[in-house]
Amino acid sequence: MKIISVVGARPNFMKIAPFIKAINKYNAKLTTHHSPLITHLLVHTGQHYDDQMSNAFFQQLGIPQADINLGIGSGTHAEQVGRTMIEFEKVIQSEKPDWVVVVGDVNATLACSVTAKKELIKCCHIEAGLRSGDMSMPEEINRLVTDRLSDLLLTPDRLSIENLLKEGVQESRIRFVGNIMIDTLEQQVEISRKLTLANVLKDNILDKGLSIPNVEEEKFGVLTLHRPSNVDNKGILTNLIDFVCTKCNHGLVVIWPIHPRTYKRLGEFNLLDSINATPNLVLTQPLGYLEMLRLNMGAKIMLTDSGGLQEECTVLGTPCLTMRWNTERPITLTEHGGASVLVGNNIERITKEFEIALAKKRTPHRPELWDGHAAERCLKAIVEYR
Repeated sequence: MKIISVVGARPNFMKIAPFIKAINKYNAKLTTHHSPLITHLLVHTGQHYDDQMSNAFFQQLGIPQADINLGIGSGTHAEQVGRTMIEFEKVIQSEKPDWVVVVGDVNATLACSVTAKKELIKCCHIEAGLRSGDMSMPEEINRLVTDRLSDLLLTPDRLSIENLLKEGVQESRIRFVGNIMIDTLEQQVEISRKLTLANVLKDNILDKGLSIPNVEEEKFGVLTLHRPSNVDNKGILTNLIDFVCTKCNHGLVVIWPIHPRTYKRLGEFNLLDSINATPNLVLTQPLGYLEMLRLNMGAKIMLTDSGGLQEECTVLGTPCLTMRWNTERPITLTEHGGASVLVGNNIERITKEFEIALAKKRTPHRPELWDGHAAERCLKAIVEYR
């Protein structure tokens, strides 16, 4: 059996790492000729082509260098999808795989699932069934199309199964496997725990000339922002920065690993001066997986518009304000036992929930099958597929 798995951007890397480990473990344990030996090829579309945004994750998570890098780079959604389809078609025609495995909801996920089906190759989607209901999000389009086309849909939770069944997906195509990203967390958490907060900041602070405040466990917050709805509008971003700077001045250190897109907007909107004038607000470069996990493990609160961090906060118990109006991961919300509350970019709501979150104790929660063994179930579903 030959499997091609595809990654395109950082959110994919944490999901593909345990899958590759599961394949290696499976091949190492083969004792009979009746089980198919798996040949695996990793294709990186190159959607995240910056070294900090890509290579660091490969190294930390033990992901082998991609067998094939399509080198797609940046561009509009249509440009990325189109170029990926053109180049991936060549790979499929040359390698003739039995399966194409795609993960998550980035443009590479959509492009490679469409290409696989046009070439009559079976397609498996890991992290299927997530829905935000927000058709203005490009990721939602990617999820819908990928799930409609894929032969095998591997879901992280039972809410995702319900979504697929409501859309008319045959139950025979669905397997409940759990959250593969939590496999990575389980594999890396002890390594991450050994990192010191002081070194994480010292090694990654954006402006080396600034002094680094003393950061103690459970006495700092973490902020991540990258979605256009939060950073592309000057008024919205200005209000968010004012809120963060105000809270920093009341004693809470806030660590902000800043996305290149967001940093560019801060410059365009003349917001960097107010940030630099706030001593307890620390901007860092984009962090590796281990460093970000370490911050999440010690933070009093997380403010984010990221999907994956909602899931990690749930397992780690970090109170999380999700700065979006919807989420494709409702299993992480407090009403389902998780750690996350939706606050959008409404400052009044953020302020209210911020004070509530600061009073909370860290309460870890594990949804069903978020046990560190999802990748093994993913591979089993593929191998046993008929």
